[in-house]
Amino acid sequence: MSSQSIIEWGQLSEQQQADSLMRPAMKDSVMLRDTVSKILSKVRENKDSAVIDFTKQFDAAELSNLRLDLSFINDAESKISSKVKRAIDVAYQNIKIFHEAQKPQDISIETSPGVICEQKYDALEKVGLYIPGGSAPLPSTVLMLGVSAQVAGCDLPILCTPPSPQGTIAAEICYAAKICGIEHIYLCGGAQAIAAMAFGTETIPKVDKIFGPGNSFVTEAKQQVSQSIGGAAIDMPAGPSEVLVIADANADAGFVAADLLSQAEHGADSQAVLVSNSRSLIASVQQQLVLQLAQLSRKDIASKAVDNSRYILTDSIEQSVTVSNAYAPEHLIIQTDNPRDLLTNLKHAGSIFVGAYSPESAGDYASGTNHVLPTYGYARNYSSLGLVDFMRRYTVQELSREGLENIGDAIMDLADAEGLDAHRNAVKIRLTGLDLPDIKTLKTGESIESNLSKSGIDASVIPNSASNDTRVYIDNPLKVQP
Repeated sequence: MSSQSIIEWGQLSEQQQADSLMRPAMKDSVMLRDTVSKILSKVRENKDSAVIDFTKQFDAAELSNLRLDLSFINDAESKISSKVKRAIDVAYQNIKIFHEAQKPQDISIETSPGVICEQKYDALEKVGLYIPGGSAPLPSTVLMLGVSAQVAGCDLPILCTPPSPQGTIAAEICYAAKICGIEHIYLCGGAQAIAAMAFGTETIPKVDKIFGPGNSFVTEAKQQVSQSIGGAAIDMPAGPSEVLVIADANADAGFVAADLLSQAEHGADSQAVLVSNSRSLIASVQQQLVLQLAQLSRKDIASKAVDNSRYILTDSIEQSVTVSNAYAPEHLIIQTDNPRDLLTNLKHAGSIFVGAYSPESAGDYASGTNHVLPTYGYARNYSSLGLVDFMRRYTVQELSREGLENIGDAIMDLADAEGLDAHRNAVKIRLTGLDLPDIKTLKTGESIESNLSKSGIDASVIPNSASNDTRVYIDNPLKVQP
């Protein structure tokens, strides 16, 4: 771990301030985009066989079937310790309580007499939940995504996660999936799993939307399928994980260091930022980092992330808030006197942890909030994952004749202003009728075109599918009767 100097915010130019808040460069290159694009194309073309081939190549697992047998899911409870089961159950209940409270209410309102406007919510039918592989199973991410889909009422939640070389997955993931009502688990990861969910294969259903974090290949694949015709929507842009801590002189340096390291151990490209108006607090935190880092099982990973850390000295806590808003962190921890007082002015953060006893770990696991959050500054314009992300919102309107009369002039005048005659006519024909020429009933064997031509009307716009048996009547408005 290399030592990081203290950045004195007030001594920097505007450009230097912006530079000091730059994230570590994401692994986003032409090679990455091209590699992912080729994977997506192969899966789209060869479906299951391509996914199986990529799973052998990247995960060293030789599979004959991508779907995990339901018996593995049902037997998972017997394969985990009672302590882990209790922990998953506690987290499940808290996450479920918080997400059930997010259920949106339909609305119906009469905007003017005779004009009823409604807003309704329906669950997405098919959702794809991506659970990363790696050095440790992530049942917490299964819960964050699975509970949301369950409470929203999604008809078919499917889960994709990379298998071990033996072709299995952790029992903890299976148990978490089971209590979330997920029966469809597929043994594949990486860009190939994203492609399979986005486009569908013989085994894996095509989904409407894909959720979940992942490495640079997964992130790139999600972005590409979201822009592809026939692809799938995604939850949000994502990058390496990050935390920013605002702390004053009275903060516990050990607590702050622990919070910074809890984020650093996610990956070498994670970033931890400390913003404080106390030089002595920053120095104490740096000492604590060295002591605590040495005890971590993932110290090699965390130490690389610590190299990306920032220690920013501000003139005041108010200035610290300004720095945080400029950075827009995924996780924001406030360890100051009267921390709740800062919430009003904190505008950009994925999730905020208030006070000394609110570690970021709580949100990652069991407090109830969702840990799928916007990173890389996207907290300025994206929200933390929530129940409504698993739903679609749509509107309904119903007008009586009185209602149309009340707003008809406004509609027609706006249509005139935009030069859209057919829009105006759709209202006018209902209220006063249209001034159309008389057209006689067709004679047997006579075409619509020839009959209209007799009246001097250009019939070239009539669709080719119009039948010679169609009878055209005029008694204002024009009616077409088979």
